[in-house]
Amino acid sequence: MNRLRAAVLGANDGIVSEAGLVVGVAGATTDRATLLTAGLAGLVAGAVSMSLGEYVSVSSQRDAERELLAKERRELAEEPEAELEELAELYEQKGLRPETARQVAEELSAVDALGAHAETELHIDPDDLVNPLTAGTASAIAFVLGALLPLLAITLPPTDARVLIAVLVTLLALSLTGWLSAKAGGGSQRRAVARVLIGGGIALAITYAIGNLTGAAVN
Repeated sequence: MNRLRAAVLGANDGIVSEAGLVVGVAGATTDRATLLTAGLAGLVAGAVSMSLGEYVSVSSQRDAERELLAKERRELAEEPEAELEELAELYEQKGLRPETARQVAEELSAVDALGAHAETELHIDPDDLVNPLTAGTASAIAFVLGALLPLLAITLPPTDARVLIAVLVTLLALSLTGWLSAKAGGGSQRRAVARVLIGGGIALAITYAIGNLTGAAVN
């Protein structure tokens, strides 16, 4: 789920930021070389930034998880009975009878006390902590794949159709990422798609208008 979240976020960011960049530049100039140069620069910079940001964020999350697990280990070593009582209370809160909760806590603690506390109290799997390298790599790859769509859509078509095709390709790609994010999270797919379409449409309109105004002023 962590990798999927990073990939969807990276793809969505790549689509929006790259589309906003190239459409904005297209508002100022129709030169294909300028569009390609700006688009490639934005793609590389965005992928690096996205990857580093994801790596730092997930690294901080992993450090926090490790610290919580270390704290739990200390508590289990120093106060095993108190920790057993705490675990039993947590199972009671889940709906088990006191005697059943106590039995479950004792049996699970005998097998893997840390694992039982980590799952029930901390909601962490000690054997499956988040991986910053995987998340950063997935985010960078997804950003590049997402950014390639508007870059190709703005540079390959004829001059008079570039902006229109780039906008249509961008909105279609955003619809796909919105649908995927909703499907992964179990949310409303229609609402998710509408959100990204509205946001992406506004971003494209603003950047194109700025590029157009800037190009007119410079010319």
